[in-house]
Amino acid sequence: MTTQPITTHAGATTAQERGRIDAYWTPDRMRMAGAMVPEITPVPEDDNTPDDPRPLPANTPDPGAVWTHGGAVNQSVGRLFFTFDDGYDGSCTATVVTSANRSTVITAAHCLRAIGNPAADDTWRKNLYFVPGYRNGTKPLGGFTIKNMATPSRWDADPSTTSLDDVALGGHDTGILVANPSAGGRRIADVTGSQRIAFTKPVQGEFVHTFGYPKDRLNNSAAKYAGSRMIHCAGPAQPGPKAPLLWGEACDMGHGASGGPHLAQFDPRTGVGTVVGVTTTTDELAGGQTATLYATRLGDSAHRLYDWAQSRPV
Repeated sequence: MTTQPITTHAGATTAQERGRIDAYWTPDRMRMAGAMVPEITPVPEDDNTPDDPRPLPANTPDPGAVWTHGGAVNQSVGRLFFTFDDGYDGSCTATVVTSANRSTVITAAHCLRAIGNPAADDTWRKNLYFVPGYRNGTKPLGGFTIKNMATPSRWDADPSTTSLDDVALGGHDTGILVANPSAGGRRIADVTGSQRIAFTKPVQGEFVHTFGYPKDRLNNSAAKYAGSRMIHCAGPAQPGPKAPLLWGEACDMGHGASGGPHLAQFDPRTGVGTVVGVTTTTDELAGGQTATLYATRLGDSAHRLYDWAQSRPV
């Protein structure tokens, strides 16, 4: 493993702050997170696509559809909410992964901060709040505030000379979170279960399942996704023509899916797989066929973040 440093940041460390954040994320505020112009955007309607308890046949390609098949992925993956420095709310996707402290959650670095000086007040997102199994403005398993977070120190780059896209295309768009226990004192993995995690080299054509909570930014009836339900894609992994460090599958997810898991060896019957990457961008940046969703694959840099997070006390 490399010795590349990481950059850490404290989140909600007091009971008062945890309570404030929990109260902040009301059902309608969660539904509206990510709206381009929330002042004039209507609250999105619930997605009531019927559940289908039948397992999805193995290795079935899926370019994007509501996940209706249940399983462990319905509990371990959720929507990650936050507030930008301008006061607007946004959201990404995150996953509880198996760890020593049973409190480690993985997402994308750009969901946690902008590039730049990590000591600057406007660098890190605020009001971070993870809702596993999020569905239609509800918290089926409760909501979890974040105690600590970290990104690769490549995100400390000077924004006057380096862009966020440059850092992401370099394969550094991984973020890690340490969740506070639930209101009842339970660690998050004891509530949600967890997905396996691996730091292995990509394999051309490996069949990968991807999950996320995309939210179209269009303020019209053509918007396909409203962030209401978890969306699933699946297909063989391919490297990005313009970004060979990123690997993706055919998928029409966009904003809000960032940080979502790319799972290898996923069993549709149990909903358990191995996180090998997290969503970072689409074909607009990485190239390839239209509607391809790319992941930062987990390697040495992500392994260092993971080791730091799972050693944190909770």
